Amino acid sequence: MKLHCEVEVVSRHLPALGLRNRGKGVRAVLSLCQQAPRTQPRPRAGGERGGQHPACLFISTLKDKFGTRYEQLKENIEQFFTKFVDEGKATVRLKEPPVDICLSKANSSSLKGFLSAMRLAHRGCDIEAPLLTLTPVKTSEFEKFKTKMVITSKKDYPLSKNFPYSLEHLQTSYCGLVRVDMRMLSLKNLRKLDLSHNHIKKLPATIGDLIHLQELNLNDNHLESFSVALCQSTLQKSLRSLDLSKNKIKALPVQFCQLQELTDLKLDDNELIQLPFKMGHLTNLRFLSAARNKLPFLPSEFKNLSLEYLDLFGNIFEQPQVLPVIKLQMPLTLLESSARTVLYNRIPYGSHIIPFHLCQDLDTAKTCVCGRFCLSCFIQGTTTMNLHSVAHTVVLVDNMGGTEAPVVSYFCSLACYVNSCDMLK
Repeated sequence: MKLHCEVEVVSRHLPALGLRNRGKGVRAVLSLCQQAPRTQPRPRAGGERGGQHPACLFISTLKDKFGTRYEQLKENIEQFFTKFVDEGKATVRLKEPPVDICLSKANSSSLKGFLSAMRLAHRGCDIEAPLLTLTPVKTSEFEKFKTKMVITSKKDYPLSKNFPYSLEHLQTSYCGLVRVDMRMLSLKNLRKLDLSHNHIKKLPATIGDLIHLQELNLNDNHLESFSVALCQSTLQKSLRSLDLSKNKIKALPVQFCQLQELTDLKLDDNELIQLPFKMGHLTNLRFLSAARNKLPFLPSEFKNLSLEYLDLFGNIFEQPQVLPVIKLQMPLTLLESSARTVLYNRIPYGSHIIPFHLCQDLDTAKTCVCGRFCLSCFIQGTTTMNLHSVAHTVVLVDNMGGTEAPVVSYFCSLACYVNSCDMLK
């Protein structure tokens, strides 16, 4: 049986010699083979079981198709390290020679099967799958290590075969997809996924299981939302670039701002009526484009952004309101007072502690200009800001040469409003 993955063989003698390994694997084909006795002819491929002849491990690379053989697996394996086997990673430690065989970028199910066979070989048991004979690996075997696949027509879309497990860049555009192909979600090495120009209406939460995904392009689909589950997935740590242009999205959840590694965000040609009011939390954001939407104003935390490029052309920005909207209530309700205390003191909360609807209230709490929080007791005021204060390059917001946009601000008390009234004039 064979396994396609990346391999690094680390000698445990290196640290004693003051040397270090490269820390980088190479593409390889691992074969579990029969070790025929020197005095007898080798058996035919698949003809005998591991219990009749000792099993050995054969590692071949594109530069060395004849490969390296590690003999006598029986009782020669010191330890298996399988903590990250679901991510396609494992390490096999041999006694002789004293090396660690580090495997990565493997298909997790194939890796588990291969490790199971190696355990049987280590114990000297029969292996159900046929073992191979020691023969050089063909060049065609390494084609399975394809890292990039671009499909731009429906007729080229693979229906009867899986995507190569080693893909890091997958583009399937103009394929008429109405949903995300679940086979894509098993490609654990994906760094760039391009599903643009399809008819996708909803994203599965399992996209968040692609732990290395850095770029996601969903331009020109039929999306109406971006789920909270995706915002709270591992995409928080990996996603750098997101293109949601030309969809039907009206609003993004406040949890969207938990995608704090984002540097590029495209929201053009949607139906957005507001941006998440915690936009200021996207501290790594450098390129933001939300042209041709229905934004009447920007959230107050928009002022905290530090952008290189900003495009808000073609929105329906309103003129600032002269009079503020006052929703103050004194004394504060118990809910308002408790919520402010929890948020100000950063007390952990969750649906396992308090009711889910209260968690939602806390997640959507408004931030006063003083830094405190408020739920339903506040003063709302509107002012304008020059977008050059948050971006180096600004696309004009209208055909009149303007670069100013209205910003809505919240105040937790009358004192905060009075202290900031100069800003609202």
